[in-house]
Amino acid sequence: MTQTLTRRRFVQLTAAATALFAAGGKAQLWYAPSLTYPAVKVANLSQVKTGQPIIFNYPDASAPAILVKLGRPAIGGVGKDRDIVAFSALCTHMGCPVQYEKGRFICRCHYSMFDPAKAGQTYQGLASSWLPQIPLRIDGKGDIYAVAVAGLIWGRVKNV
Repeated sequence: MTQTLTRRRFVQLTAAATALFAAGGKAQLWYAPSLTYPAVKVANLSQVKTGQPIIFNYPDASAPAILVKLGRPAIGGVGKDRDIVAFSALCTHMGCPVQYEKGRFICRCHYSMFDPAKAGQTYQGLASSWLPQIPLRIDGKGDIYAVAVAGLIWGRVKNV
């Protein structure tokens, strides 16, 4: 027997997800814990400058990603100011590359825009889902590691 998603159930699920994200990283495992992701060093805190994106690949060489220090707190942000975040660099509409510009991610193919402070939320354009966020961890030496992917990278049936 199949069930349909009612408007009420959708609102309940959305509210629950929002509450988890609003916890600012205090909620454990807000990404898919059933997949085993590699921990990959992205940068050191000394290399990260506000508004200057760092390009890297995660979880593998064919998955471009962007780390950025926003200068304002962000959902899932790490660091002293909770403003360092990372996302897949592939637009969720058709997989075009996104760029970080003026505090947002922009897809030049079809002009979708995503808010990195709000977990990659889509707020303009044709993309119908948020950019997959890459949870980060900082060790005692200030090294920043990518540790998972919250969401499905465009064009894949599974991330790893």
